[in-house]
Amino acid sequence: MAWRFDREAGQGLKLISPTFGYVLVMLAAPLLMVITFSFWTQDYLTIDTTLTLDNYREAWTQPLYQVLMWRSLKISLIVTVVTVLLAFPIAYYLSFHVKKRKALWLFLITVPFWTSYLLRVFLWKVILGYNGVFNTTLMGLGFIEEPLTFILYNLNAVVITLAHAWAPFAILPIFVALEKIDRSLLEAATDLGDSPMRRFFRITLPLAMPGIVASTLIVLIPTVGDFITPRLVGGTDGLMISNMIQIQFGKANNAPLGAALAVSAMVVIGLISAGIFFAGKKLGGRVR
Repeated sequence: MAWRFDREAGQGLKLISPTFGYVLVMLAAPLLMVITFSFWTQDYLTIDTTLTLDNYREAWTQPLYQVLMWRSLKISLIVTVVTVLLAFPIAYYLSFHVKKRKALWLFLITVPFWTSYLLRVFLWKVILGYNGVFNTTLMGLGFIEEPLTFILYNLNAVVITLAHAWAPFAILPIFVALEKIDRSLLEAATDLGDSPMRRFFRITLPLAMPGIVASTLIVLIPTVGDFITPRLVGGTDGLMISNMIQIQFGKANNAPLGAALAVSAMVVIGLISAGIFFAGKKLGGRVR
């Protein structure tokens, strides 16, 4: 019996070893390198490998880095809330009301991925610009007399662009969770006299919580590290911590400080993600 167990365990290890090796080389090794760099110091081209906490002390005490970190978290949380709130009705409609050609609808949702991410950001820059499509349309309809200036090169533009870019990632996990809901539970609740609203909050929403949590994490985690969108449409008021990390690794030539900022951002977003995961897991178990 023990021989059979060892043989099955060996076969299992053979199956996962390629994937484990890939993860180890492509994910774990770079992450370990970044963490190690964060405890070193750099003087232009010279790397001092003496372990120190000076980079983390500067990352957590400098007002500029504190502002950028807080702004990054605020933008990411706003983008996540907006994206998930807009994604849920779409996923709900696809799951409960579309009876035919669901695959076609899902295909159309993925159409934005046919173009590059950078091109989509540039398109939003054209749409939201001072003389862009949005302002021109509103002026043509007589709603405004002069172009709006608060929709580009600020936090608002970053939120709009990121919310559009990550919308498909939010829709699909929620749709999958809604598809897994046993419709007989909803029929039973209806037979017992539940109203549609009560049925939604007692059954549909708790059972869809795994998809909501997945969508939240899928949107929240990458948006903190996005540096292209803030750079192109954010202006000075929309820059995030990722832009400072890019500067430290590039123009400032201070990779250890950039690594410390990156690790700090990972720790903060990791704690927030863990809180969201456990909160969603708790709420998802409350089907009454």
